[in-house]
Amino acid sequence: MKSLRHLGGSFLMAALIAVAGSAAAADVRMLYPEHCGACHGETRLGGVGPALLPENLERLRKPEALNVIRDGRVATQMPGFAEKLSSDELQQLADWIYTPVIPAPIWGEKEIRDSHVVDAAASRLPARPGPGLRGADPLNLFIVVETGDHHVSVLDGDRLERLHRFPSRYALHGGPKFSPDGRFVYFASRDGWITKFDLYNLVVVAEVRAGLNTRNAAVSGDGKWVLVANYLPHSLVLLDAADLSLVRIIPTWNVTGDKTSRVSAVYDAAPRKSFVVALKDVPEAWELSYDPAAEPVAEGMVHDFQYKEGEFKPGMFHPRRTILKDHLDDFFFTQSYDEILGSSRSATKGQVILLDGRKKIADLDLPGMPHLGSGITWKLKDAAGGERTVMASPNLNAGLVTVIDLNTYKNLKQIPTLGPGFFLRSHENSRYAFTDSMMSKENRNVLQVIDKQSLEVVAQISAAPGQTLAHVEFTRDGRYALASLWEMDGALLVIDTETLREVKRIPARKPVGKYNVWNKISRSEGTSH
Repeated sequence: MKSLRHLGGSFLMAALIAVAGSAAAADVRMLYPEHCGACHGETRLGGVGPALLPENLERLRKPEALNVIRDGRVATQMPGFAEKLSSDELQQLADWIYTPVIPAPIWGEKEIRDSHVVDAAASRLPARPGPGLRGADPLNLFIVVETGDHHVSVLDGDRLERLHRFPSRYALHGGPKFSPDGRFVYFASRDGWITKFDLYNLVVVAEVRAGLNTRNAAVSGDGKWVLVANYLPHSLVLLDAADLSLVRIIPTWNVTGDKTSRVSAVYDAAPRKSFVVALKDVPEAWELSYDPAAEPVAEGMVHDFQYKEGEFKPGMFHPRRTILKDHLDDFFFTQSYDEILGSSRSATKGQVILLDGRKKIADLDLPGMPHLGSGITWKLKDAAGGERTVMASPNLNAGLVTVIDLNTYKNLKQIPTLGPGFFLRSHENSRYAFTDSMMSKENRNVLQVIDKQSLEVVAQISAAPGQTLAHVEFTRDGRYALASLWEMDGALLVIDTETLREVKRIPARKPVGKYNVWNKISRSEGTSH
């Protein structure tokens, strides 16, 4: 009887534990949709924020994830929940995001092809500016991404007027890409949709869902290809730029073939006829040539390079790997496209990578968390009349802009700002660069204007306290700069770049970014590429 009573007690304890576990699971299934689902997706597959799955959180340990949920994350839109949730609730969420989703999400060739939609009539429209542009210069158009109500506006950069507005996919990535002639613009949404839009005729041409959680996309310099960088699945997806049909899926296996990675970013290196890719979870940078005459890529044992004796792969769209000691979360091309300057959230220094040599050639002294993807370059003149090319980057968790000599890769100056910022923009015809402090609670409403020769902040442009003023883009000729008042009832502030005075406001619904066609396709030194 004693053993039976003991056994009954064990059953009772097990039942109580099971009930408690079920209650905790029920609690977290209510907590997650209420506090997390709007940004990270109801099924944790991502939206405005990244997917929250074990395979996407390998670089974030659970105690660190708990800290992020409690305190928020610098340089992102992730808030802290310490004042809204108890310690137990915070821990439940941290545990929940590390549990697998069942059934596991799948998005492969069949799903991509099934999602593909082409407007046949739109694809046959004439290759000349249509009446909807009202005579506007098609190379001085602005594309404005308005996330407040998920729309995109097309602005005339000469008259500074809205020409057209159309609904977009949910949570567009802030950086649309253009065809080399400027006729087409390609959008990527965080939930994987790629949209091709005809700026001459103001119509959507094609769409396809290339992934479940997408980082960004790039268009090749010859206008033939679109490469999509995915967080989920871990892949690159190559599309035909003509109609967005699937060409191939490139899984992001590391060099040893035992681990896959999310893709941090992909950018076009047009002078090299290639895409350059940063991988988030493995310390590698890839270069994928889209040149049909590209040299074969050597893999494994090679007996003779000259006679191609060994294991070689076709050069086109096969990754040439640069093996690194640290991951790349962000990078910047030098103007020659021979090197990239890269940084990682977890590293204390940046690195300079020679693409042809496939190796790191220098360290960068980059305090804080530089945002190299928003870096710009210009010619800095010295007292003797000589000049050198410099690169400048804002910083996501420190109030400074770092200026680097691109000949020596040494810091020339740390320019103090009013707080951490996200964007830095200029133009070849302007003496000024504009940066924000949008990561600062107190000063996110203030743009700072930097003189590119004295390397000093010489002016401020302010919105109302508590508002966010950020992301500047110049007109084609550099005469005006457009800044985003990043509010639901926001606006584009048009600033005269000589007087630094506001001359006009164009209403917009949370305009997170605007992009001038000419500045992008000409690879202006004052904007990101």
